[in-house]
Amino acid sequence: MLLIGNGQVITRDKTQPYLPDGAVVTDGGEIREVGQLAAMKAKYPDAEFVDARGGIIMPGLINAHTHIYSGLARGLAIEGNNPTNFFEVLDGMWWNIDRHLTIDGTKASAYATILDCIRDGVTTIFDHHASFCEIPGSLFAIKDVAKELGIRSCLCYEVSERDGEEKCDEAIRENAEFAQWAAKEQDDMIAAMFGGHALFTISDKTFAKMVEANNGLTGFHIHVAEGMNDVYDSLRNYGCRPVNRLLNNGILGEKTLLGHCIHVNPAEMDIIKETGTMVVNNPESNMGNAVGCSPVLQMMAKGILVGMGTDAYTHDMLESLKVFLIIQRHHACLPNVAWGEDMTMLFENNAKIAAKYFKKPLGVLREGAAADVIVMDYKPFTPFSDENIDGHMLFGMMGKNCRTTVINGKVLYKDREFVGIDEEKINAWTLEQSKKLWGELNHRTY
Repeated sequence: MLLIGNGQVITRDKTQPYLPDGAVVTDGGEIREVGQLAAMKAKYPDAEFVDARGGIIMPGLINAHTHIYSGLARGLAIEGNNPTNFFEVLDGMWWNIDRHLTIDGTKASAYATILDCIRDGVTTIFDHHASFCEIPGSLFAIKDVAKELGIRSCLCYEVSERDGEEKCDEAIRENAEFAQWAAKEQDDMIAAMFGGHALFTISDKTFAKMVEANNGLTGFHIHVAEGMNDVYDSLRNYGCRPVNRLLNNGILGEKTLLGHCIHVNPAEMDIIKETGTMVVNNPESNMGNAVGCSPVLQMMAKGILVGMGTDAYTHDMLESLKVFLIIQRHHACLPNVAWGEDMTMLFENNAKIAAKYFKKPLGVLREGAAADVIVMDYKPFTPFSDENIDGHMLFGMMGKNCRTTVINGKVLYKDREFVGIDEEKINAWTLEQSKKLWGELNHRTY
């Protein structure tokens, strides 16, 4: 049993949103109680005390869309790669990386990504993986690293025809086998979706294979209208827009998550809404790839459940929180929009998305919720209360403020040091794997 206290508690629970001197008591993987520090200490005298040192105690953050396979790309420049459009970004960088990613490379990418997530207070990830060099067993390799390090994960593999039918079929099998494993295990730390890359790399024949292999077991996690490639391909080859193709192929539904949705029109939004399908926005990645600004405000006005991810551009969800507001206001040419949607996406909608795949409530500190708790080393120099928490989040906090991370009732990161994790050993092995990958990409030794 843990008692996390000596700080200000932000619960994201509307019945008790803020305690100026509070504490969170966890027992196993659940929260036992949230209350005033003195009362909790008196009630649970034998609980292990985790000192927040005057910081902010809050729910762990959720990343609704990331890519572990990009974990070894930090600092990488591929010689001769100078993309001028979105397709060239994909083909020259990301597809090039995953075509050289072995199982060991996948594991190293998982280690690098998950350690960064824990450091930034991210306790749950929805990953969308690709390693077309070595597909079979890749999701199980990521699962092993996730379980070793202790992060809550929902995993899938990126089905695509870009490297031929054999690789495409291997990707379908990897999704199906992992989804079947996850359904059998019923582990509330590991879940599965059925992944797909952009529609312009997937034919209707492949969609039919995906639906058959999935057999209603889980939802789909797929990139949609991130670039205009999807729109052009769907109109040219199928006579309809991307979301209509997904509807026609049985991909949409309440457990399906559509990544990006930048180039969707109002009619497509209506289809997304009527089918109960979810969307995840990735503002920094969209800006970095120069693909446009997703019409999130319009989608949310229609009642679509839109969450927030990073597309692995960063692992800091509070960084994405900041950038979302900027891009939406810049795009709308209005300085008074997107604040409410921004907070709703990260702190409410991501939890609703996670609730489709995990049993315990996430993103909230209350009795019975998952014991995913973080402590932010943030000392406000202006008034701080339940009236202005979001303003402090937006303009004061970053992921690097994270001091302590507890996932499933286990302290994984305390006072900026990993607990029970040999970071130096992991980093040394990961570095060797990244050198191998970079060497193959650039045909030289690192």
